[in-house]
Amino acid sequence: MRSLIIASLLIIMAVPQMALAQKPLAIAYTDWSSSTSSAYLVKAVLQEKMGRKCKLIPTSAENMWKLVAQGKADAMLSAWLPDTQEVYYKKYGDRVDDLGPNLDGTRIGLVVPKITAGRFTAGTGLRNRPYLTTESIPGLKKDAAKYKNRIVGIDPGAGVMHKANKAIEEYGLDKDFRLVPGSEVSMVAELTHAIRHQRWVVVTGWVPHWIFARWELEFLDDPKDVFGKTGHISTIARKGLKEDDPEAYAFLDSFNWTPGEMGQLMLWIQEDQGLFPYEKALRWIRTHQSEVDSWLPSK
Repeated sequence: MRSLIIASLLIIMAVPQMALAQKPLAIAYTDWSSSTSSAYLVKAVLQEKMGRKCKLIPTSAENMWKLVAQGKADAMLSAWLPDTQEVYYKKYGDRVDDLGPNLDGTRIGLVVPKITAGRFTAGTGLRNRPYLTTESIPGLKKDAAKYKNRIVGIDPGAGVMHKANKAIEEYGLDKDFRLVPGSEVSMVAELTHAIRHQRWVVVTGWVPHWIFARWELEFLDDPKDVFGKTGHISTIARKGLKEDDPEAYAFLDSFNWTPGEMGQLMLWIQEDQGLFPYEKALRWIRTHQSEVDSWLPSK
């Protein structure tokens, strides 16, 4: 009888841990193309390769950090560091686990089209000059009217928006330009329209992003280095995930890819107007089997 009671107690004590292991892994992400791509790819690997349920939590840039810091999300895959989201790292960094880069080679800044007016080349065979001639952020000032005194941005909480506001201040553009908040979708729509009609536009941009594969674009020179240099995207996990769910933690710790690989998935998703990101993630997995297998924890 005593042994039966002890066995029953051991089963009861094990139930919370078993339940915890079966809980869907919660990944916070935002509506940027890069964040959507990494979130759906990780979800697809968890569910198709590891037999684990995963739920995605769409939210704002700062709230990704907040949810992980509070333990309401298990992880996020979109921490642009060291410069872009430094304000959030300072605020939440001591309450989360930084698993390190899952992608190297990021860049942010102000971006303009470098599309030629009319034919790509003149009759001489020489390349025509782009219709938009600004080369640097301070150079925006003299052509403010051509830009309709606007810098087209994304969601106000994004790190690139914090830097853009700082750039407006540092370069003395505050009397000539206003930073227009919106979303990635609205920013791309304005960029598309401007390129189609050869109008002047400057947007907040970043690499990796599929727009750089679609059009010839250029970052404006930033002599004061307001936007920082190249950086990386880190995976951030909640405190305690390693102990609670070592298999999921090991996979998140191993997950990494290149800007080109992410760009491929972003472009596939964009080609379907973003409607089927999970299916596109499955397509990516099928074409990168050995790489995906290298992320999986050994049994």
